[in-house]
Amino acid sequence: MTHTEIEITAELVRDLLRDQHPDLADQPLKLGARGWDNQLWRLGDDLAVRLPWATQSADELLRKEHAWLPALAPHLPLPVPVPQRLGEPSERFPRPWIVTTWVPGEPADRAPATRPEVAADTLAAFLTALHRPAPDGAPAGRGRGGPLADHADGFAGGLASATELGLIPDPDAVRAVWEDAAAAPDWAGPALWLHGDLHPANVLTADGTFCGVIDFGDLCAGDPACDLAAPWVLLPDGTADRFYEAYRPTPDAATLRRARGWAVLRALSCILIGDAGVHGRPGGKPTWGPPAHATLRRLIATAGR
Repeated sequence: MTHTEIEITAELVRDLLRDQHPDLADQPLKLGARGWDNQLWRLGDDLAVRLPWATQSADELLRKEHAWLPALAPHLPLPVPVPQRLGEPSERFPRPWIVTTWVPGEPADRAPATRPEVAADTLAAFLTALHRPAPDGAPAGRGRGGPLADHADGFAGGLASATELGLIPDPDAVRAVWEDAAAAPDWAGPALWLHGDLHPANVLTADGTFCGVIDFGDLCAGDPACDLAAPWVLLPDGTADRFYEAYRPTPDAATLRRARGWAVLRALSCILIGDAGVHGRPGGKPTWGPPAHATLRRLIATAGR
């Protein structure tokens, strides 16, 4: 993470709105969250301003959301942050930014789903609706949605780092889940729309189930197994089968195996980010660790099924 050299304040956000979208500038404004790529500022009751602050790639991701998400959002059964306005780089702030709809709810890393069957069905309905063939020209993923074998080095490095830190009690069991997934046949179907980043901080909950999905910066076209890792990452123990029974079309055995590999990758990354947060290191998010450890426990407990 490389924080922007310009401090983002409420005054700056309001000045940007006055410059480019003055009809929105007088609404109440408060900081919502500092995410991995962007800061989120709530604007009035129904809108949010997202500004890149911690990665160089955030500019491209915001423009991608602005270009593609408005056409996808009406077909999705959960609320998502629909881009409404685009802010262009200026002398005041040299990067693009967007105004989106506000999606209420609590991130699942802080408030996990507690109604297993309802949550599984809700998540399955969302991904069934999203996973449609993408058009020519749809964005490619940043390492998301392609062959799982492309991530062998990333898996090995993540497992080694987490093991050296004492965060993985049984690395051989984790490796066995990965090796089975990596040996599965590649996706041979059409490239489908994917969220690409379904971890607990990007899915919102209310009343024990999912109520919204945010951060579509990794929206891309590819293998649905990337997103079908989500039940292992987001749902309570023993609920993955319910999800896969509700999702359509029913995934084949190879896709289910690859999904487990994507879940391992997601868990290792979040375990390391969580540990960094616990120890106050830059980029750390302490709430990311517990759900990631739970993910690995689920995958190991169901190995060979």
